[in-house]
Amino acid sequence: MSDHPLAQLTLVRFREFVREPEAIFWVFIFPILLAGGLGIAFRNRPADVLKIAAVTPQLAQSLRAEKLLDVQELPASSAAEALRNGKVALLVEPGSGAAVLYRYDDTNPEARTARILADRAIQRAAGRADPIVSSDRLLREPGSRYIDFLIPGLLGMNLMGSAIWGLGFAIVDARRKKLIKRLVATPMPRHYYLLAFVFSRLVLLVVEVAVVLGFGYLVFDVPVRGSLAGLVLLCVLGSLSFSALGLLIASRARTIEAVSGLMNSIMMPMWIMSGVFFSAQRFPDVVQPLIKALPLTAVIDALRANMLQGAGLAQLAPQMGVLATWLLVCFVVALKLFRWR
Repeated sequence: MSDHPLAQLTLVRFREFVREPEAIFWVFIFPILLAGGLGIAFRNRPADVLKIAAVTPQLAQSLRAEKLLDVQELPASSAAEALRNGKVALLVEPGSGAAVLYRYDDTNPEARTARILADRAIQRAAGRADPIVSSDRLLREPGSRYIDFLIPGLLGMNLMGSAIWGLGFAIVDARRKKLIKRLVATPMPRHYYLLAFVFSRLVLLVVEVAVVLGFGYLVFDVPVRGSLAGLVLLCVLGSLSFSALGLLIASRARTIEAVSGLMNSIMMPMWIMSGVFFSAQRFPDVVQPLIKALPLTAVIDALRANMLQGAGLAQLAPQMGVLATWLLVCFVVALKLFRWR
């Protein structure tokens, strides 16, 4: 290998990483375990049968015509208790005259669905006919499942976590051991030291992305509909952006406790808001501009657009612009603020 200082520093960083079994587990094995567990837990399954209670035989008979309902005929007191305890999603009882009364928690999605199904069954039993005949066409193909949504999110989360944690802890630990102070005394340009961390991350990036995507494809048949070159470019740009952010976080911290608190305070909001496990659109419109400006949101949105929609680089220009801005700003500021002693 070249004797260039930057090449040697990069090699040292890479060797330090592979000698840490804990780091290898969190970077390469943990994402697979998480993807496997969530992929199995949220795999596509037939619609669940909803449990409801009816207090009269006539209502129970009408409701049993709906195949998606598990109807239990119970006395009024027992039915009310079952509803309070969550054993049934809906309680159906006679109202005044020929009316029917539904008791349920309207904040519970299953209860709202059960109410619709129960009302449909009762109305049909009363003689209502549907004026329009409808049919279902089920969509069960790669790209529409939760695991297809999840894998790009986990990949983005892993890029952020491995870059920020890897750089933050390593730099602060070297500062604590006075290693940075010793390197400053050498003729080595100072920016080589920081670039070595970034370049070592790019070496690990190849394996990291291959492991996550390979697992998703082989086990769950997760598609990659866009170009592989575009996907690699997104991952490289994302990793560089998070590496620059990690350098900035560690630029002034002197202790492991301090840098750990800083990293958690920055990464935790992005884990929650950037759409790793659920869509970021669930948050109010007023915070959407802030969410779109986060680097993790940009990475995940771009990865999903590439993998699931086949989007090209031109369509991903807004997300790439966000990542490039974070990269340049964080790296320049980190160079200005970095504590060398």
